Order: sequence, then C-alpha cells, then structure tokens
Amino acid sequence: MPKIDAPVRNEAHAQLLDLERYVPAFITFIANKLSNSATVFYQSHFGVNVTEWRIMSLLAIEPGIPASRICQVIGFDKGPVSRTLSMLEGRGLVAIGTDRRDARTHSIKLTAKGRKTHDAVIVAALEREQRLLSCLAESEREVLIDLLRRIHGNLDAVTAPAG
Repeated sequence: MPKIDAPVRNEAHAQLLDLERYVPAFITFIANKLSNSATVFYQSHFGVNVTEWRIMSLLAIEPGIPASRICQVIGFDKGPVSRTLSMLEGRGLVAIGTDRRDARTHSIKLTAKGRKTHDAVIVAALEREQRLLSCLAESEREVLIDLLRRIHGNLDAVTAPAG
C-alpha cells in the first residue's frame, strides 16, 4: 500500500483513521484492487468477470446449490446473484432447474461449457494467487490463511444485528 502521511490533528475532527493501521480499509483496498484487476484479466482472456468467476467457482465446488447458498457463501445480495446467474445461463455457462427435493428452490449447475471455462480460469486464478503471495514465506502464508479464517469467523461481531 502506498505510504500515507500521518494524520494531521485538526481540532474540528477529534479522530481520524490511520489508513496504515485500519484493518477494514486494508481489506477493502486489497479486495477492490484484486477484483478490478481480476475482472479486466478474466474478461479479456476468458469472457467472464470476477463476479461470474466467483459464482462459477462455487458451483464447481458445490454443484446443484441454490442461489441462496451462493449469497450466503460469497456474501452477495440476492439481486446481483440473480442477474449474474441469468447472464451465465443466457451464455450457456450454467443450467438452472427446479430442485428435485424442493420445487420452490432452483438447482444451479455448470454446463459442460461452463465447466470448460471454469477449468481454464482456475489455472489463471491460482497463478494470480501465487504471484500475490510470492512476497511471503510458506509459513507466513499459513499464518495469513489462519488469521483470515479467524477474522471471517468473527464477522458476526460487526455484521449481526445489534441487540
């Protein structure tokens, strides 16, 4: 992250964020930059954006899952997921059918074309991850993954309704 000058105390503003130490900002900045560059790369090389890729990667892991599960895992709202699934279906990358166990729910799967696209993108995605983490030793990578899992597991501390 580019060095940011230390916050200047201003009497009108008792507190200012120190963007060199404020974890939510770091996570947001990293996520935004990764998403934007991934969309440009994946779109130009594979014809999918990062949102489509995230959904396709989840469908490869959990074939037949409903849209509600996609929303839960990825953290997207229902509207964008529904629109993205419609676009993926229109391009022949996913098939949306009625769930055999519950007719009120849709079962979503990658098509053969979707699986082929997934299999091409995942090679690039894992390569991008390797390049991103190349500044860390293997032991540091494991610590980072553990810390991120713990933070993810603690999200309810800030996302759950107050009460």
